[in-house]
Amino acid sequence: MSDERPTARERPGAASAPARTRALPPAPPPPILADPRPGLVAGLAHAAYGCAWGLAAAVASPWLVWRSRRDPAFRAKVRERAGWDPPAPRTASGPTVLVHGVSVGEVKGAIPLVEALAARAPELELVVSASTNTGTQVARESFPGRRVVRFPIDTRGAARRFLARVQPALLVLIDLELWPNLLRECNRAGIPVAVVNGRITERSLPGHRRFDRVLPQFGRVSLVCVQEEEYAERFRAAGVAPARVVVTGGVKADRLPHGPVDPGDELRSLLGAPAGVPVVVAGSTHDPEEQLVVRAWRAGAPDARLVLVPRHPERAPEIARALEADGVRAQRLTALRAGEAPDPTRPCLADTIGELERIYGLADVVFVGGSLIPHGGQNLLEPAAQGRPVLFGPHVQNFARDAELLLAAGAARQVGDPGELGVALGELVGDAPDAAARRAAMAGAGQAVVAGERGATAFTLDALEAFGLLPGPRAPRISGASGARG
Repeated sequence: MSDERPTARERPGAASAPARTRALPPAPPPPILADPRPGLVAGLAHAAYGCAWGLAAAVASPWLVWRSRRDPAFRAKVRERAGWDPPAPRTASGPTVLVHGVSVGEVKGAIPLVEALAARAPELELVVSASTNTGTQVARESFPGRRVVRFPIDTRGAARRFLARVQPALLVLIDLELWPNLLRECNRAGIPVAVVNGRITERSLPGHRRFDRVLPQFGRVSLVCVQEEEYAERFRAAGVAPARVVVTGGVKADRLPHGPVDPGDELRSLLGAPAGVPVVVAGSTHDPEEQLVVRAWRAGAPDARLVLVPRHPERAPEIARALEADGVRAQRLTALRAGEAPDPTRPCLADTIGELERIYGLADVVFVGGSLIPHGGQNLLEPAAQGRPVLFGPHVQNFARDAELLLAAGAARQVGDPGELGVALGELVGDAPDAAARRAAMAGAGQAVVAGERGATAFTLDALEAFGLLPGPRAPRISGASGARG
């Protein structure tokens, strides 16, 4: 039996998403500053987990050595993730708060939290970490002047070296990124851990629960700030003490713009369209959505300008080949920047990182990817915040509340397949006489939805303070050799 959730369009009550209640517990439990699961059984489980990492490293070592000798950037990444790099210079004199986001979406989601922490406690040193190359790059662009580090692999040695290098007094995880050894070493070193913007999908919950029985993780977290009550219930079911779960809302809404983002003259000239020609942007697409969107565009709105922004830009060559097999020769943004003349009649493939927000500023209608395939969707509020009508497919379980809110307000349309997407594009940017009026109504409704979702960041900081997690004047000192008990 599939554990896929019903879509927002199918779910009863989708027209009225439940109201969010924000409240702090009257007597928050103290931070977890010691290993809550000591003993032989836990030690044996972690030993077996470490052996699995060792076996994986042994199998991969020939390739790692070969690749590292030929690629200095890859060699640096391996050293960073193993925790072997020397400490980077500190950027402030106070205690360190480490904020971790796995990749681009989580790193961008951390922006309002880092900015609010800096305003509320300017003495703190705020360090940002990421796991992926694109996440690290976006972190360095988004947080100039701050330390940006690579998150370690989850061996005990790498975790201890990483903590010794960064010296955090608090670890904040955006969304969910729980690694058994790192959490255990944080507990042992007296470093509290908080999850912010937390979410667990219904599909992933059984796996989390099974893994947590062998290597408990959820009981090592001092505070879980979740986006909505549905996620709160899942964190409790996964093993977090109910008193440690607080519904705060999603901090990502606080970083979204108030209205259209100026794409700038360059993107406007390269990706824009002649006067009177609408622009359709397909953002954060996954394989094979680019082909599906192009087919829908050709069927429903072939006169519109189409811009494809894949979630992983490194896929651009294979996307271009797949489209060419369908008889469509796409242009690439890097080629346009290199001097190729823009052709608004051809789809353009944005094969760069970190420009989606500005490209949304060009759009008349946005399709959000990861939704025509069983991926779970991508950020639906980002285009809505700019006043862009939003289209998405049937698979939005990772953003179910956002989908419900937008659908209930009339700010979005959900399509069941590429055929329905073509029809929706025809109605919104085609020859329909009321297309412009429909877009305007959806645009205003979307901005109103986003406005109603703001405020989670301030409440999250209140929760961190109430639970005693924001560090005082002194941070713990951790030795790479002896900072955690054996």
